[in-house]
Amino acid sequence: MDLTPFVDELRRELAVAAEAAGEEAVALAERLTAPLESAIRLTLLDVLSAATDEITRDLAPGSVEVRLRRREAEFAVSLPTPPEPAPAEAPPPPPEPDDGAVARINLRLPEQLKQRVEEAAARDRISINAWLVRAANSALGPGRSQPPPRRSAFGEKYTGWVQ
Repeated sequence: MDLTPFVDELRRELAVAAEAAGEEAVALAERLTAPLESAIRLTLLDVLSAATDEITRDLAPGSVEVRLRRREAEFAVSLPTPPEPAPAEAPPPPPEPDDGAVARINLRLPEQLKQRVEEAAARDRISINAWLVRAANSALGPGRSQPPPRRSAFGEKYTGWVQ
């Protein structure tokens, strides 16, 4: 971004304002604008830097930087990288064939968990019941006949007696 047009516009505005005060004010304005040019450029860069900081806060984790190259300001935009897609897992094996009997249970879930189950079922384009059956089958599939040991805040729990 070339800052020269903005500096020139400020110089013109100062000249117009000085004309209202007479010839001496015009001469003074002309003498002041040359030494003030670098201060004006630095002030404009400060404004651009503050703006990029504000944009970066709203864009996080992406960012915007202002860089000075020669006498021009350049913007460098770093967009957030999308997360890597999780590797596709093989779907759990279908339920083992049984005698066709179906058992009915009532299941109470916390509202947030229920919403997550509904979203997962919709994402897989299956019913909530089918999703829950698949999840239970996957959790209890081959090689998982024993539930994992329970752990407490103090380590593993053991039951029984000792001599």
